[in-house]
Amino acid sequence: MATIRVEMKGSAAILRLDKGRGNAIDEPLTRDLIKAAGDLRDDPAVRGVLLTSAHSKLFSPGLDLVTLIELDRPAMERFMLLFAEMVWALYGLPKPVVAGVNGHAVAGGCILALTADYRVLRRGGAHIGLNEVRVGLSLPWTVCELLRASVPPNALTQVALLGRNFADDEALRVGLADELADAEGFEDHCLLRLDEFMDKDSHAVSTTKSAMRHEILEVMRAHEVQRIGPWLDGWFSDATRARMRELAAGLSKPRG
Repeated sequence: MATIRVEMKGSAAILRLDKGRGNAIDEPLTRDLIKAAGDLRDDPAVRGVLLTSAHSKLFSPGLDLVTLIELDRPAMERFMLLFAEMVWALYGLPKPVVAGVNGHAVAGGCILALTADYRVLRRGGAHIGLNEVRVGLSLPWTVCELLRASVPPNALTQVALLGRNFADDEALRVGLADELADAEGFEDHCLLRLDEFMDKDSHAVSTTKSAMRHEILEVMRAHEVQRIGPWLDGWFSDATRARMRELAAGLSKPRG
């Protein structure tokens, strides 16, 4: 079953997350995003990408704990390396990408948004942040590099070590969002912002973007495998697994 939809609007591709449990990230979604990034990169008709959600309340809540909690260590390691590959594919997309964060984007959802060049956050309640430390998880190596490249140094403690979620002006202050937009007309506003990128010479934009991100991607790829062990130690610690099982149980309950 497809977890995303790609819709064309002129030369803009709308990459719409459309998976159960509010776009919780599992292996099918990860693989679909890797494939979509490659397809969009290679399609000459696509000049820019809007990454957004089909759901009105959630952009993405992060990893799909309901399914991932059941994986053993080798399987989880394979998944996390695949997750890193997805980040590299999206972050390395040479065409301009605007993230239309129309609902909560926490943990892995925030990571997806950070791969974009520009993030528009829905005003009035959409939260964005990396809350991994509050569950007992460290940030993977690739995510740490992504974060250092995306937010001001004086915001790293609040975002990474305190694991706070942010909305509205606070999200702007820490660099997790570039702009706020009202719910009414939100997607049209995001497409207008994408038009600003697509209006520029495509070769100039793609070459400049690739040059700015090349070194960061090289560092991500060079060290992810050797740094995955400590992350897995945290994932499989007794205390963290107890917290995640409690969260997963709540997510598995049928909705009335």
